[in-house]
Amino acid sequence: MLTTMSMKNPYLLSVLDSLKAKNAHEPEFLQAVEEVLESLEPVVEADPRYEQHNIIGRIVEPERVVMFRVPWVDDTGKVQVNRGYRVQFNSAIGPYKGGLRFHPSVNLSVIKFLGFEQIFKNSLTTLPMGGGKGGSDFDPKGKSDGEVMRFCQSFMTELQRHIGPDTDVPAGDIGVGAREIGFMFGQYKKIRNEFTGVLTGKGLSYGGSLARTQATGFGLCYFADAQLRDNGQSFAGKRVIVSGSGNVAIYANQKCTQLGGRVVAMSDSNGYIVDENGIDYKVIQEIKEVKRDRIKTYLNYVPSAKYVEGCSGIWTIPCDIAMPCATQNEIGESSANALIANGCIGVFEGANMPSTPGAIAAYQAAGILFAPAKASNAGGVATSGLEMSQNSERLSWSFDEVDAKLKGIMEGIYAACAAAAEKYGMKGNIQAGANIAGFLKVADAMLWQGI
Repeated sequence: MLTTMSMKNPYLLSVLDSLKAKNAHEPEFLQAVEEVLESLEPVVEADPRYEQHNIIGRIVEPERVVMFRVPWVDDTGKVQVNRGYRVQFNSAIGPYKGGLRFHPSVNLSVIKFLGFEQIFKNSLTTLPMGGGKGGSDFDPKGKSDGEVMRFCQSFMTELQRHIGPDTDVPAGDIGVGAREIGFMFGQYKKIRNEFTGVLTGKGLSYGGSLARTQATGFGLCYFADAQLRDNGQSFAGKRVIVSGSGNVAIYANQKCTQLGGRVVAMSDSNGYIVDENGIDYKVIQEIKEVKRDRIKTYLNYVPSAKYVEGCSGIWTIPCDIAMPCATQNEIGESSANALIANGCIGVFEGANMPSTPGAIAAYQAAGILFAPAKASNAGGVATSGLEMSQNSERLSWSFDEVDAKLKGIMEGIYAACAAAAEKYGMKGNIQAGANIAGFLKVADAMLWQGI
């Protein structure tokens, strides 16, 4: 597998230097941009129009950034204040599309990095969706349903001014599940007096799509399966680590198991569990989706399992396949080297940017398979796009119909990434291929549309 070399193109370097000077306090965003621009060097050198029309300089700047105050009342009657964000990054190929994240770590840098990644991820799905992202530093953990409802209503009271089914269609992300989407949709409908597909990830009773809950985890495994098969491998008999225990991780476990793998470890923000017999995704689903409890309670269901405090040690467990599905930068260089030393053959990203640049360099130097998040975790937004289509047509497709479309999309994304990498002299480098394939569609649309 080839690695991307340090950039030498003067145009790309000037764009990156300018961006660093203006956004020095946004490390996550700068990390995401630099990773993409390194891959685009052969593309920019092959087509002078990208420099002539300053496509790169334009694509790294959001079209719009909205930041707002979110006041809400807790159960004791005290007024609390959080910050809300929506970054509408690029609408060249369709309305802005991307999730809302509610987590204390949310800041402008995180939202911009996620929105920037979303441009290319959405492009790869082949569906007409631009890139955007939003959220708040509000933490839904430990809050009552009433507190979450009041926060979501206040958040949507401002956000509704900036979104719409043909303008910007948010979805869920970390901390934003069916409960939060429901409260926000209800407030939007109340204020706007309209019932539209303005949010995705909705409940089935009011316009949601079957298979949306499973989509990111299933899609991750469909992509990984395509990449494994293309390299003479499969999930059959493989030991798998899936970090996290949220929506993506739960359904990655389910599909991975169905494809013949055995998930031996999963985690949450407190620690991780190890079950050599294979972690039962239904138990994790019960713990996390029904009881909203900590993953260590898995031992109450499966006493033979083991629980370890702290998260980073999960990557020291021997495995064949690693699927980081928790959060950004969860695998550093030392963890990557531990995976490699233990015989891992592939890392397939389910979270957004879960591997640091040092970790990615280690994967590539070792020649193991690597699937970047913007490609491998695109199943969620792909199915959100399918939900938008169903809403527009006032139709509801069956689970099998949606799942079949999802599988086809994910296999198509892998094929597009592999082809782009090979075309530009980086055969096997799916990271570079994802950046290039995602970029070309958006850049072409920008060229057609003028400045």
